[in-house]
Amino acid sequence: MTITRRAFGAIAALALLAAPLAAQDLKGVTLRVADQVGESRARLQAAGLLDDVPYTIEWSVYPAAVNLHEALKAGAADVGMSADSPAVAAIAGGSKIRIAGVFNNGGLGSAIIVPKDSGIRTLADLKGKTISPTTRGSVAHYLVLGALKQAGIDPSEVKLAFLTPSDAAAAFQSGGIDAWGTWGVYKARSTGVLGAQTLFDGKGVNTGNAVYAVTDEALADPAKRAAISDYLARIERSYDWARSDREAFLTFYQQFSKQDRATVEPLYEEQTAYVRKPVDDALAAQLQQVFATWVEAGVLKGDLDLSAYVYHDLLVETTN
Repeated sequence: MTITRRAFGAIAALALLAAPLAAQDLKGVTLRVADQVGESRARLQAAGLLDDVPYTIEWSVYPAAVNLHEALKAGAADVGMSADSPAVAAIAGGSKIRIAGVFNNGGLGSAIIVPKDSGIRTLADLKGKTISPTTRGSVAHYLVLGALKQAGIDPSEVKLAFLTPSDAAAAFQSGGIDAWGTWGVYKARSTGVLGAQTLFDGKGVNTGNAVYAVTDEALADPAKRAAISDYLARIERSYDWARSDREAFLTFYQQFSKQDRATVEPLYEEQTAYVRKPVDDALAAQLQQVFATWVEAGVLKGDLDLSAYVYHDLLVETTN
């Protein structure tokens, strides 16, 4: 079979696009990463995984997923991590993103907490109470709705107070809310400083998926795709580091959260259990179920095929 010069050139071009770009080809790339509370950057730094990055990372820090997704929607960032529930809400709101990576920790992390001297002992006790699910469309909002459903409580039978994380923390401390759906460092600080108690740990409601949303514009750029692939490999290695060196991770997280060792030690499992999972049809089905839950609760409306927003073709770099 004869291959013409034009055909050969086309084949070579396709091969170049399909192959991973060499590290030196990424020197001119700037990857804009949206980071919730700065945790990803801090963990990567503690693990020594920002020392040899072959491209520039431009970090921006946001207090919650809703703010991170606003940045992605506005084109102010290329990639950002959140739970799957706010990512689905963002897609439903018209954000031009696709899910290109996912890590799962088995459903740990987000929780409903109550003050240490609270009379609320079970989910059933939430009836008639004021609960902050933090921001509307957040993973904590999803958690609160699931917990109420589990307890047989209609959302109309409680008062939902949507607040920013900092305002929710202030309301929780002052007694302005009876319970708070929260996550991560916010939960750590409340349990550490205020002695807050976990009413519901989210098991059976939380999917445990931390998804990496990437803008369509970034995915259209082969060099940025390569940088994103490398970035996600570093994220995976940071969790490997955390599991292999418990002491180093706890020292890092103690400093990052500004809490004592007794507070951060119980959080070790939920913070380090994240394992990278395939971006596949099973993930698309999970995202579809999240959307169905939002629709059932009246948070979102209409029909949406989430399989169209899952990006299967990102090169998965090895972590060795």
